[in-house]
Amino acid sequence: MPTDSAHRDLAERLSGVESRNVTFLRPPPPFWTDAEGATVRDAAGNTYLDFTGAFGVALAGHRHPLVAERIAAQAGRLIHGMGDIHPPAVKVEFLEALAVLMPWPDTRAILGLSGSDAVEAALKTAQLATGRHGIIAFEGSYHGLTLGALATTHREHFRRPFTDRLARHVHFVRFPSSADAAEDVLAEIDALLSGDAGVPVGAVLVEPIQGRAGVRIPPPEFLAQLVEKARAAGALFIADEIFTGMGRTGEFLACDHDRVVPDLVCLGKALGGGMPLSACCGPRGVMDAWPASSGEAVHTSTFQGHPLGCAAGLGFLAALEAEGLVGRARRLGAFAADYLTAKLAGREEVREVRGRGLMLGVELRGPGTARMGPAAAVAKGALDRGLIVLPAGARGDVVELTPPATISEGKLEAGLEVLVSAITTGATR
Repeated sequence: MPTDSAHRDLAERLSGVESRNVTFLRPPPPFWTDAEGATVRDAAGNTYLDFTGAFGVALAGHRHPLVAERIAAQAGRLIHGMGDIHPPAVKVEFLEALAVLMPWPDTRAILGLSGSDAVEAALKTAQLATGRHGIIAFEGSYHGLTLGALATTHREHFRRPFTDRLARHVHFVRFPSSADAAEDVLAEIDALLSGDAGVPVGAVLVEPIQGRAGVRIPPPEFLAQLVEKARAAGALFIADEIFTGMGRTGEFLACDHDRVVPDLVCLGKALGGGMPLSACCGPRGVMDAWPASSGEAVHTSTFQGHPLGCAAGLGFLAALEAEGLVGRARRLGAFAADYLTAKLAGREEVREVRGRGLMLGVELRGPGTARMGPAAAVAKGALDRGLIVLPAGARGDVVELTPPATISEGKLEAGLEVLVSAITTGATR
């Protein structure tokens, strides 16, 4: 799809009011105007099939009726409350609904507005609960860009400008791709937990599947062994399920694939059904490391537990159950993986098709960087054909797919056909 004058105009206007670091405007991208289900429309009137779920947020699809209805009803009553002073009643309703779905019998949570918020809350919780400030994280990790979360995010592109301000007690270990590699990684973690970290370790933070690093899945039993080692050493196991949680991988939590119950879980993205909403959740025995409020909270914010966000979260949880989204993600993901594996078999440019549920990656061969690798060329070719996908991986060599679980099988297959064409021919329509 050629760049439209409407997009050029909007790009020029945006560049006049937004920091130049934020939005990549060369060439001008599509500017979205409306979306529904798995379909997006831009300012030029073009329509696209969205296989990103808008960074994984739209697991229930764009503008799901149950989410939109809850937001509209709440907006007609109360748009903003006073979080930790005069809390909105809908916050109680949402937290109760979320607690029922968590793996602990007595769940407590801290709400936020972003995945970074959830990670910050989890790291603070771990320090309060253990009295230790050492952290083990993983190469390839992405946990957010606020300073605490950024210290545990591995990618140098994000870290370099702020290195001097980052905490220096985070130790990165390899994210294993095989059982043999896992043995070496676990041995290194053992050593860090035993004192090689230099400071006592209170938290082991991991994405059960690394998303931005290219849909990297650890070998079987690795997470279970990691939990065992962390707990034996008195550290907490924090699962960053911001991308993977809420059914994206075909289980409610990605940790469920490995029969692992974390000490803390970070949720976000899909949780708000499109509204900014996140949560750090844990069992009462861990979360009660926070002191009871004395009238002044230790960790809070103006928009914490925002009424519209909580209402949207309730709408998403209703959609999750009503449409069986966890099961749909499992079934549609298996269909997509089988389709891509069959259609791309024997292709020299394709290294691997992998994933769980509707979190899939097609790893390509070829040199590159995170911004300009072979997956970026495929993403452009797909966009020209009306399909939105994103590149991922440190070398930009993975095409990442996280479509809505509400997508029909027909639309899913149509989008996969476009993707295969973009990978195998490189031609625009």
